[in-house]
Amino acid sequence: MSDYGKFILTAGNFYGDSEKDKGIQTSQNAKFYARSIRFNQFNNEGQTLVIQFTVKHEQNIDCGGGYIKLFPVDLNQDDMYGDSPYYIMFGPDICGPGTKKVHVIFNYKGKNYLIKKDIRCKDDEYTHLYTLVLRSDNTYEVKIDNKKVESGTLEDDWDLLRAKTFKDPNAKKPEDWDDREKINDPDDVKPEGWDKPENIPDPDAKKPDDWENEMDGEWEPPMIRNPQYKGEWKSRQINNPNFKGNWVHPEIDNPEYTPDANLYKYDNIGALGLDLWQVKSGTIFDNFLITNDSKYAEEYGNQTWGITKIGEKEMKKQEELKNQKEEKTEEVEEKEEKQEKTVEKDTAKDEL
Repeated sequence: MSDYGKFILTAGNFYGDSEKDKGIQTSQNAKFYARSIRFNQFNNEGQTLVIQFTVKHEQNIDCGGGYIKLFPVDLNQDDMYGDSPYYIMFGPDICGPGTKKVHVIFNYKGKNYLIKKDIRCKDDEYTHLYTLVLRSDNTYEVKIDNKKVESGTLEDDWDLLRAKTFKDPNAKKPEDWDDREKINDPDDVKPEGWDKPENIPDPDAKKPDDWENEMDGEWEPPMIRNPQYKGEWKSRQINNPNFKGNWVHPEIDNPEYTPDANLYKYDNIGALGLDLWQVKSGTIFDNFLITNDSKYAEEYGNQTWGITKIGEKEMKKQEELKNQKEEKTEEVEEKEEKQEKTVEKDTAKDEL
């Protein structure tokens, strides 16, 4: 669509290699972006599926997506937008200080399901590697910069299936069930004279000589803290001899639960794309990889991101040092200029 934001090819302002580190960068603020690539269709039956790419929020992003989507082969690339059906959505999403997470969304039977765990994404200006590993045993792993940050099973961490069990609606906690672990000691009695007011009238206060009841009202001494106040009395606690533990609501099997050994499986995978919104543009996407070999993905990440991260940090450090020197030079020049003007003014006064 013509009103979508434009991608440009660039390595950005700091990088490891000016050519090898070129990626596609969002270039216009407050725009939707859509770009996709089609490939020979395949399915991941009985195999591991790995989706991997790098994201560089060089603009120090405050709000915008950095995720990719895996599509079925029938994706209409010319009309790809937010509601275009997809199989998997994966990657970072940032919006203000409250939202800095990694999306992992799976489509199951036509409905999208978001992971129930909270995975925090990177929010600095450097390149980071994001990897999703989906295995045929219905387990998964999320890695950032080739380090595992989350893992588990599809059934546990997504609401793809009906619950295996649910609380028995006919079960109720027995009336005589005592779940108090501690109770008041019946032999512990509040001492006599314990109850004293917290505040009392100041016994040393005297009514001012000029106080007139008719004008000022009836005089009352100011209140002060009662030195005999002991606070609220509380009985000593002892173990409850009748404690039965916390009552656990019994569960029963859910007749609507149906296991599915193929939660991981997608047929007719045929396209990969970026479909996102960015308030502040400047994100660079690169090193896209789809494979069935998690070891290869790790090695490829080390050969790309692993090398880039070293060079770009060094370049950025040198740029910052250069800018600091230039700022100091400008400050010195401004100071010298002010001193020269002061001398000129003083000289002019002497001449007069």
